[in-house]
Amino acid sequence: MLSAREVAIIATKALDSKKGMNIKLLKIDRISTLSDYFLICTGTSNTHVKTLCDIAEYALEQAGEKPIGREGHRGNTWELLDYGCLVVHVFTDEARKFYDLERLWADAEVVDLSDIVIEEV
Repeated sequence: MLSAREVAIIATKALDSKKGMNIKLLKIDRISTLSDYFLICTGTSNTHVKTLCDIAEYALEQAGEKPIGREGHRGNTWELLDYGCLVVHVFTDEARKFYDLERLWADAEVVDLSDIVIEEV
């Protein structure tokens, strides 16, 4: 069985592999019982949002992890994958700015992804 961190890293790498933008991993286990981690990512379009969720779900399925649920919101401007220990949020840019989860969860620990995510300049 994978640890919550391992699940989060697999999903992070999957999002990065399909050019997910501004990927942030928040460790929320000390401030919430909802989950251990929130993984937040931006897609360039509604189709990209769906593709990013599909690849994260596929990568985790290959690792033996099944989602508890998957929710779409307002025509794929925001999709959510719930794995219990990890909740993946993929937004369009506009939806991400509107919901501003980073501000809502400002007390969370931001996990350094510099050795996991390839930032394009």
